[in-house]
Amino acid sequence: MNQQAFDAGLDAYRKGDMSTAVRWLEQAKLPGEVSGRIDHLLGNCLMKLGNYEQAAIAYGDALGDAAYGHAGALACNRGRALLAAGKPQEAVASLVMATKDTGYATPYKAYVALGNAYSQIGDYREAGVAYRNAAIDESNPDPSGALRSLGGCFMEMGRAVDAVEAYRTALDFSTPLESQNAIYEDLGIAYAAANKWNEALDAFNHATEDGTHKLSPEALSAQGAAKAALATPSASSGSTDAFLAAAGYASGNDPLDPLGKSGEFMPSPEDTGFFDISEQEMAQMEVDKRSIKRKHRGSGLRGLLLFLLFVLLIAGGLSYAYYSGYGWPLQESVVEDLFTTNASGGDISGLLSDSLSEEDKMRIQAALPSGATGVTVEGVDRSMTESKALVTATLSAGGEQSYQVSLVRDGIGWKVSNVTVEYPALDGGVATIDNGTALPAETPAAEATEQPVEAPAETEATAEGEGAVAEGEEGTV
Repeated sequence: MNQQAFDAGLDAYRKGDMSTAVRWLEQAKLPGEVSGRIDHLLGNCLMKLGNYEQAAIAYGDALGDAAYGHAGALACNRGRALLAAGKPQEAVASLVMATKDTGYATPYKAYVALGNAYSQIGDYREAGVAYRNAAIDESNPDPSGALRSLGGCFMEMGRAVDAVEAYRTALDFSTPLESQNAIYEDLGIAYAAANKWNEALDAFNHATEDGTHKLSPEALSAQGAAKAALATPSASSGSTDAFLAAAGYASGNDPLDPLGKSGEFMPSPEDTGFFDISEQEMAQMEVDKRSIKRKHRGSGLRGLLLFLLFVLLIAGGLSYAYYSGYGWPLQESVVEDLFTTNASGGDISGLLSDSLSEEDKMRIQAALPSGATGVTVEGVDRSMTESKALVTATLSAGGEQSYQVSLVRDGIGWKVSNVTVEYPALDGGVATIDNGTALPAETPAAEATEQPVEAPAETEATAEGEGAVAEGEEGTV
């Protein structure tokens, strides 16, 4: 390595002078030298300059350095670069490679980009599988974005009911700080496609009620169709619950619930035909085959095998859900009941672990806010026998307070074992970037620019290839 050239390139990179950085980094490698360290940084620079094809080449060269590692991040970067360069088919292979790296800490990034690549080539089934995988990745801070994209795939496949449930779940996992207007617009279009006119108008009203969001031409057309349909005396849309139940989302069976709020773990598309056929359709097929048995007795064995396979899949799914920390009622339901029952002056003893002493139970009740007007479960850390939930309660006197609630397994459900009040840190703390380097907390995340040379972090580029963004490069928090 030409150390002087590399140091000059790194210095220019840190100063934001990408053109100068590229010139020096291109001189840093000796003839025939393989250096993932140099090529990774060079790829980041080229991405910032919008030179996506050359960036893809640089990331590919970095992948050739087995000693350097970071295969998942590099393959993801290369896939994004190819996607931005208008080569989605080539991007697919690189992004699939990224998802295979078990050491890659944030695979949801590769899955989202993979969904974008499949969408661009018109393979909406595979795109949907990728978005689904992004949504259930525990490292994904925003599953709602992937779920919204999943809903779009369902719409492209003509599955409006599934799209409705995807958008509804996306709303469940979007935070108050994020705009939900666009999701409500998509939900309205999906409802209209399913002839649910009242629900469509309600969704469009939600999308525009704060005055900041304007409906797209497609949404305006759907809104007009809903109003026209409801103007006819015979128009009736029924309840949303009945609508979803008729489509196979009955009895808490919600295959689009990636974080388990409904009590059922999202089944694998490979195991249940999630993108090809619903459980209700499978059951109906079994009924149809039994009726045909009178004329064609040879088909009876196939029907029996299908039924047994269906039962085994359900049993396996429930076992996996129990092992993964799910149950009935869910941790979220127990925690919400704890706070609301206490706020109304009710008896919370039935929600507490039987192993607690009376003193412990009194201490838990003393920690809970009296008269709380609202409670939000921000997240749950699940395991098979113990869980912890982070809760925000709206106090009767105004303001909010955070709590950590510990739970223990009780049969197939959960009970509370401890409640502690959480207070924000007052010592300044530190902000940590992906490779473990700490930065002062007062440094804005978007402005942090340094990271160890040995591990340039990954670079994100927009799928459209124009105005590509670089996220997670050297020093991005």
